[in-house]
Amino acid sequence: MVTFSNDGSLRQWNLETGEQIGNDWRDGERREYAAALSPDGKKIVSGGEDGVAKLWDIDASKIIAKWTGHGDVISSVCWNRDGGRILGGSYDGTAMVWDAESGNTILAIKTGHGAVHSAIYSPDETMIASSGESGENDSEFIKIWDANTGKLIAKPEGHTMQVNVNCLAWTADGKTLISGSNDFLIRTWNTTTWRQINVLTGHTSFVDGIALSPNGRILASASWDHTARLWNLENGQPIGTPLQHPDAVGCVSFSIYGKLLATGCEDNNAYSWDIAAIIMQAGLDELLLSPNVS
Repeated sequence: MVTFSNDGSLRQWNLETGEQIGNDWRDGERREYAAALSPDGKKIVSGGEDGVAKLWDIDASKIIAKWTGHGDVISSVCWNRDGGRILGGSYDGTAMVWDAESGNTILAIKTGHGAVHSAIYSPDETMIASSGESGENDSEFIKIWDANTGKLIAKPEGHTMQVNVNCLAWTADGKTLISGSNDFLIRTWNTTTWRQINVLTGHTSFVDGIALSPNGRILASASWDHTARLWNLENGQPIGTPLQHPDAVGCVSFSIYGKLLATGCEDNNAYSWDIAAIIMQAGLDELLLSPNVS
């Protein structure tokens, strides 16, 4: 597992022993707010408080490129499917796409958000979804953009109060977009009509991170209420009891086969959870299977 932290470090961990592998990776003392592993598993892109995106080589444990363009904290980074492009979102209200080889800026979108908290590609990479704070003259918290031209396509409606939409996830079939926000709620959206499908309730504070299991049937969420939660995405119901933490939980991520969940907590620790055991204890073994397996 790889973690990144506001202490400015990236670290590798052995999941079996819980011990750190090698030394910390650092770029001075600058805080890192977002990181993503490349599809081939050989590089990591991170974004921090200096507004610079950094490309790290895992084998060399060092930065091999830096890309500029954002004028504030980079709060979100992700790769496209083949690893050729990197998408970043920033508190400066922009979303930017870089060429992963040359570092050239391919696309810069002025989103109108007061700050971008999340920016992700649709599964077919034809669209970009952005979310964040409302702008000065804009009360839309989620926006959908053409990934090639940067043209605005849609503005999903459903938020009824001034909130920050902190995190987004897209189901693999592209039919559903999921959001987590400061009103303690998780929402699902139909990506054909852009109308709200469902609202998942249970958290008692900000929802700061969400992640989908590899088979697309389980949603994990992280909240400032000191818990992570698991959800049956097929009916929107919670699975088991909340996963308790000593402090606010900021991020969640599934392992490649979906059997483990990693969480990052404000107590300066990362945790791993046996998802298979939790699902089976809840009597929902079928959620561990692929959707087309009976």
